[in-house]
Amino acid sequence: MPGGGAQWTATADEFPISTTLSVSVLEIEPGAMRELHWHPLADEWQYYLEGAAEMAVYLGMGNAVTEQFVRGDIGYVPMGAGHYIRNTGSGILRLLLGFNSGHYHSHDLSAWVASSPPDVLAVNLGLPRTVAEALPKERLFIARPPDAR
Repeated sequence: MPGGGAQWTATADEFPISTTLSVSVLEIEPGAMRELHWHPLADEWQYYLEGAAEMAVYLGMGNAVTEQFVRGDIGYVPMGAGHYIRNTGSGILRLLLGFNSGHYHSHDLSAWVASSPPDVLAVNLGLPRTVAEALPKERLFIARPPDAR
């Protein structure tokens, strides 16, 4: 799994009758994480199939919730809320995701950073322009820590 994991989706593109539901299976290697992202058009339900995880959900106005999950647990993320999922176990983290939309959409933080001009990043993140110019320009999706193989 280059990059630390993989995702498979089934949406209305594959099943045209499924106009109000899409699903995904997400696998994350030990130590890796699904980067901070948000779904602008759907809520997310999670069923943890294997492994152990930490998920944080950013609810706005400085409010965040961080929880631990293991096999059999269920998680929920409201539409538009930023969140990440990190594998905290020693084996593969595998979870089933459900979305109340026939199409899967996500906005990933790394894609937003990579596609934003440095002056926009500097102003919105309160950074010096030189720091904003040095931010990574590649999309991560699932990130592996630098010391992981």
